[in-house]
Amino acid sequence: MDKEKLLRTNFLIYSMEYDEVERRFNKSLNEEDVLLYLRDTFEFHMKNTPYWMERRCDLDEIFNGTFEDVLSNIFKNLTIDPQLLRHSWNSFLPKGYRGRVRFYQSSGTTGHRKIVPWDERYLDFLLPYLKRGLDSLYGLDRLYKDHAPRALLHGPYGWYQEEMSRLVWAYGGILYFIGTETDGLKEVLEKEPKKAFERLDPLVRYTERVLENDTINLVRTSHQLLDFFLPHRGDLEVIMLSGVGISGEKLSEIESTFENARIIPLYGNFAFGDAIGLHKEDEIRYYPNSPFTIVIPLAGDGVVGYGEEGKMGLIVARPEILVVMVEDEIIRR
Repeated sequence: MDKEKLLRTNFLIYSMEYDEVERRFNKSLNEEDVLLYLRDTFEFHMKNTPYWMERRCDLDEIFNGTFEDVLSNIFKNLTIDPQLLRHSWNSFLPKGYRGRVRFYQSSGTTGHRKIVPWDERYLDFLLPYLKRGLDSLYGLDRLYKDHAPRALLHGPYGWYQEEMSRLVWAYGGILYFIGTETDGLKEVLEKEPKKAFERLDPLVRYTERVLENDTINLVRTSHQLLDFFLPHRGDLEVIMLSGVGISGEKLSEIESTFENARIIPLYGNFAFGDAIGLHKEDEIRYYPNSPFTIVIPLAGDGVVGYGEEGKMGLIVARPEILVVMVEDEIIRR
């Protein structure tokens, strides 16, 4: 057995640690690199993770063909029932996994809460992805070269609070985090907005208090809550918006209202964190943290062509978690 094959075998059988991932994938990745990482991750979980040990399949058949062929094969054969993440989340953590693991739950904004494990080390890979993307697409490194962000963030507790805190600190900033219970909030906002704002009363009061006593230049919130910031729009340099329910048309409207701010759409997900969005030609395109997260539109079980729409296919492949799901969200490739 040659040295590289032996190294790869040991990597798969005994551990799959972030230090090893970093050593092997510390460069720009092409499709071949992504498939190699996915293959290794699937093999590791099928040897070590209770759910995937029972769901074993012939990976030689799955990982056969082009990049699109392999992704289509994965979604045809290995999609999970999301309800398992409500009741059997422990079966998705590898046996004997060594890491700093926390179980995070989904916000419940758009559906029943689900739970997945997060290794703290993943944030060491998520943060550089976010910062590189925000710097290259939106120039935040240049914006905050001579002064720091003073941020106000709305949202659920958990991964979101951890991720956004580290991101603001990376620019030398300070932040107010105003956490709130978001269970079922999207439906209430759409059907009974008055009732929703009654539920959000503590968030509203604290937000108003902060804005009265400090000058905030960066906010992360939902587009339904932007009216609170209208009196302070001259101070705002960056507005980060959660992706759910935001269309390109709505984003254009927000850009014209907050003309001095950089409007940044982000798609947040409890299993992988945030994906950075780019408003282009009246639509929003999201770019996830590859190879840990693959997001691609599907028609039936297959990957759609470029320019076509489909349901959001999601692969989250990390040492501590492997899930393959299809979400109801419609996206364009």
